[in-house]
Amino acid sequence: MSTISAAERVSPRWQLSSRGYERLINLASPISLLLLWELAAQFGLIDTRFFPAPSTILRKLFALVHSGELLRHTLTSLERLFWGVVLGGLPALVLGLFMGLNRLLRAIIEPLIAAIYPIPKSSIVPLALLVFGLGESSKIFMVAVGVFFPVVINTTTGVCEINKIYVDVGKNFEASRWNTFCTIALPGALPFIMTGIRLGIGMGLVLIAVAEMIGAKSGLGFMIWNAWETFSVEKMYVGLFVIAMIGVTLTLLLQELERILIPWRAT
Repeated sequence: MSTISAAERVSPRWQLSSRGYERLINLASPISLLLLWELAAQFGLIDTRFFPAPSTILRKLFALVHSGELLRHTLTSLERLFWGVVLGGLPALVLGLFMGLNRLLRAIIEPLIAAIYPIPKSSIVPLALLVFGLGESSKIFMVAVGVFFPVVINTTTGVCEINKIYVDVGKNFEASRWNTFCTIALPGALPFIMTGIRLGIGMGLVLIAVAEMIGAKSGLGFMIWNAWETFSVEKMYVGLFVIAMIGVTLTLLLQELERILIPWRAT
């Protein structure tokens, strides 16, 4: 009778899945970069006036958290980001689905999107301030614009990539436009839609920071700009770090949501 050694019995418990291995690398990569940055600062290899050590930035972060300033600016930016994603993403989702299903509508709107999309979104900040003023509307509008285009383009592409046989089956069974919309177009385009949302949120974070730098008295963008004006370099890096962490967190959450909604894509 064959025997199994203790090492063979224990080893499977310590074996990482491919997803766990990827997450370990994802965690190790930024930590390694921060360690190299810290060592370079400690040994004088970089100018700490412009690139302060991560430990110094961390102390500043704790001080801003303790004072409540960081939380206030972060919540303000997140609220603007949320409403911008909703007001820009939902119309883009609906329009993209209809464009994918209707050639005539696609032929009408695609040239407009092709003409407007390449315009740098940051260049329309003055227009947004002129039309909407210095209040919340201009910041939300900037995020909505940044989210709209990636979502509508990816949604349209996703619907167009659906195998035509599924649409034909829906027609053969006399599916209504609403049933075609909900049971064929939306599920079929979902992988592209999730990609568009991730891209849109990334663009929204960029634009909310730009808009807050120019026409706001609160938010992470304002905090970064104010830190630059007062040469508070550590505070500026804290703002950049928080924006980066928001982006990473939202990306991870969307990836988990995608695994739930689109299990057949999980690897």
